[in-house]
Parts: sequence; structure tokens; C-alpha cells
Amino acid sequence: MNDNEQPKSLELLSKLGLYTTIAIVIGAMVGSGIFKKPATMASQLGSPELLIAIWVVAGIITLFGALTNGEVAGMISKTGGQYIYFRRMYGDFFGFIYGWAMLIVVQTGSIASITYVFAQYTEYFWQLPRFSHEIEQSVRIFLPGIGEIYPLQDFGVKALAIFVVNMLSLINYYGVKSGGLVSAFFTWAKVAAIGALIFFGFAYGNGSFGNFAADTQGFSISGISLMGGIVAALSGAFWAFDGWNNITYIGKEVKDSNRTIPKALFWGTLIVIIIYVLTNLAYLYVMPVGEMAGSQLVASDVAARAFGSFGAGFVAAAVMISTFGTSNGTILVSARVYFAMSRDGLFYEPFGRIQPRYRTPANSLLLQSAWTSVLILSGTFDILTDMLIFVSWVFYALGAYGVFILRRKMPDEPRPYKVFGYPYIPIIFIAFAVVFVFLTLYNDIATYYETKDALDGETNVIRSLFGLLLVATGVPFYLFFKRKKN
Repeated sequence: MNDNEQPKSLELLSKLGLYTTIAIVIGAMVGSGIFKKPATMASQLGSPELLIAIWVVAGIITLFGALTNGEVAGMISKTGGQYIYFRRMYGDFFGFIYGWAMLIVVQTGSIASITYVFAQYTEYFWQLPRFSHEIEQSVRIFLPGIGEIYPLQDFGVKALAIFVVNMLSLINYYGVKSGGLVSAFFTWAKVAAIGALIFFGFAYGNGSFGNFAADTQGFSISGISLMGGIVAALSGAFWAFDGWNNITYIGKEVKDSNRTIPKALFWGTLIVIIIYVLTNLAYLYVMPVGEMAGSQLVASDVAARAFGSFGAGFVAAAVMISTFGTSNGTILVSARVYFAMSRDGLFYEPFGRIQPRYRTPANSLLLQSAWTSVLILSGTFDILTDMLIFVSWVFYALGAYGVFILRRKMPDEPRPYKVFGYPYIPIIFIAFAVVFVFLTLYNDIATYYETKDALDGETNVIRSLFGLLLVATGVPFYLFFKRKKN
């Protein structure tokens, strides 16, 4: 056997139980969104009842997606999760395109964005070094559709974020169990921190239950502008709930995965819904929705009233704990997608190798770490991930529709879990996803034409369509790997 070959018997280890798996589901969703999004959503809605309703609706729709996804996860316990599901449902091309989108920007961009927030909040306690403004501006790169970027800008923050990404990748390199333990610890730490914010907000926030019914002055329950606000607020809520399906990527490394993953998807998503609703109720109790709308960081303002002078520091620490855990969990699961692609002959062979001693997809972890570091240094990750929101929801809709395809193609395949309320639950989720995709595209086109003249068309693009273009860059790679495989 030469150095480039591995024995077929060498496989990833099944080390993760239900407790850790639920923690990974929760940790993938609870990042910085619950600390930042409620204030923006309050300004878009103007009504406390609508604000809570949006969080509940977004949570229920996410739960419907998780329940639907759970049936497929129960059938197919393979490393690679959604990538494997798309191959079974729609064939190699859609499977590869999904995996390519995860690698090129969706998952790597998410890791970059989350870890960057961690580094930003670190500056509350320690000032990170920076280059002078002249040096920062001296290195400029122009990217079509993005404009000018400055790789040296906020270099200290970027350097810390890159260090953390590589450190967490190294932890996961040394074993899935060590990565899972880190995820579990920081998940429950962030839940405890949010729980403390909720408790002290109600106990010592000097608020009023009357805030739950106090609309912003001049608020109207009708009109096109309100509908636009609801769509925008839903987008913010879905961003906070995103990541619910990440657990499927590590199917082979979960004990009794056919039963464990569906349970983890259900309980993890349900716990996050409860956390988010209670957190927003605490925010509203402490301050009216109109005051929330004017808050730069509502969590800090609530904590300042509940904890006094320690409030801002508490929230900074809570955001750091939350984003650190989310970054680790995303790093842990996402590398398995590119690993699975390589194992199927649809990606470069070295990234399908298993580290013999630690039994982890080491090369895929290193690839992910390197590309994420490039995105952090470029500073384009938030722009790129915004462009891929549209594509992500296209994949969500296709994944849910795949349940119907698999029931037709594989009727006799054992299903340890069948989606509750079939076919209505999947249909509701698919319909909602399709409407959301349509509205996102419509708003992007409208925004493009509104700002086109102001920007002279130089850096403005229809972001949804640009996201599709990014995904389409994978087509020549697919043709290359498919030809090589055949």
C-alpha cells in the first residue's frame, strides 16, 4: 500500500451521544443573533405582539423543517448529511453543488462571521493592535459586486479571529469527542448566561408587563410598509435560527444516529424556540418596543438595568461565550461535507483521508480553516453570506421536497422516524420556503433599482442572483471531478 492510500476499514468513530448531539444543535443556532437582532426587528415591526409572534412563527417553521429533515436523517446515517441526502434525492450534480456552496461561502462564511464577532467583543476587555489608517488604506482590492475591500483594516480583530478558527480546528483535528465536549460545554454555558439575563431582567429590570401591549406611537396594523417590515423581521429571525440542520453532517459519528439525530433535531430546536421567546419577553418587560427599536444593542441596555455597572461586561462575555461555542460547533460538523464529497470521488482525493490516530477528517478541517482565514482577512464574509441567504432557502425547500421523492424511490427503506403530520408539515415548510425565496428575490431586485443611480451601477448587484452566480462557479469543478471519476 502506498502513502496515498488508506485501508477501506479505516472509518470515522461513533463517539457522540444524545446529550452532546442536542448541545451541538443548540450551539449551532444560538450565536450572536439573539443579542443583536431583536432591536432591529422591533424597529421594523413597532408592535410587541408582532415581535413575539414573528419569533414564534419563525421557530415553528424551523421546527417543521427540522422534523422533515429528521425523517431523512433517520433513513441515511452517513457522514456528509445534507450533501448525501441531495445525492440520493436529485443525483450527483445537486449533491456537489450543495457541498460546493457550503465550502465556498455558506459554512466557511458563517464561521468567519461568527468568529469575527467573538474577536470584536474581546476588545471590550483588551484593546487589540491596529495599523495606522494610512497603512490600512494603502492595500485596496476591488471585487465586482462588492466594491473596495481593505485586508489590513481592523487587522488585530482579524488576526485574533484567524487564530481562534485555527485553534478550534486543531481541537477538532485531535478527535470528534474533544470537539463535541467543547461544543457541549460552551453551549450550556451560553444557555446559562442567557438564562441569567432573562431571570435578572424580570427580577431586577424595573420593567412593566404593560410593555407587552404598548405599540410604537403611530403604529398601524395595515399597509404595505408593515408587510415589508414583517418580511424583513422574519429574515432576521430566520438568521438567528439558522444552523439547525448542521448536525446531519456528522451522522456516522453519532451513536445510534438513525434515532439520535431526529431526537436531537426536535429537542434542540424546541429548546432554542423557548430560549428566544423568553429572551424577547425579558427585553420587552424591561423596555417598550419603541425604546428597543432605538437601542444599538438591546441586550446590553437590558443588562445595564438588571446588573448595573456590570451589565455591559456581562453581555460582552456572554456574546464571546456564545460565538466561541457556535464557531466550534460549525467547524466540527462542516468539514464532514467536503470529506464526504472527496470519498465519493467528487472532490480532491486528499480531503477524503482520515487521520489514522485520531480518526478525524483532518485534511478537510485544514482546508476549511485555511479558506475561512482568507475570508476573514478579506472582510467580505458578511457580504457573501448575505448573498447566499437566497440560495440557502432554495436548498431548504429542495431538501424538504426530497422527503416525498425518497418515499416514492425508497418505499421499503426502514424509517426509524417518520415526520409527524405527513404530508402537511413538509408541505407547509416547502410553501413557506418558496414564498420566502420569492420575497427575498423581489426585495433584492427592488433595492437594486432604488440604489442603482446613486451608485452609478459600479458596485451594486442583485444579491440573490449574485449568490446563484457564486454557486454556479462550482459547475466546471463538478464536470472536472465527474469526468475524472468516470
